[in-house]
Amino acid sequence: MKIPQDGQLLRIFIGEADKWNGRPLYEEIIALARREMLAGATAIKGFLGFGCKSRMHSAKILRLSADLPVIIEIVDSEEKIARLLPHLDEMVQEGLITLEKANVVMYRAGV
Repeated sequence: MKIPQDGQLLRIFIGEADKWNGRPLYEEIIALARREMLAGATAIKGFLGFGCKSRMHSAKILRLSADLPVIIEIVDSEEKIARLLPHLDEMVQEGLITLEKANVVMYRAGV
């Protein structure tokens, strides 16, 4: 698979406790990206953050049920990212989605 040098970076900011069809939203978004044959997707768990409601989310040991921030990053062509956006509009009920240009320097798999 080849990504054009002028790709796009899609970032999705959600909470760890967010769900879609009873499953973790971040897992569902990653699975969707795979089904849509995007180049790859990574979910990154944060240890501290806040969103539009200004409620702090923290991984401090005293908080056993923290809803930690999760960022999903996907890099691919503008066309493939555009196909994903309507699905995300439906799935992400609370969060932030950003899109920016990405200069793809290298994308390859080992032998």
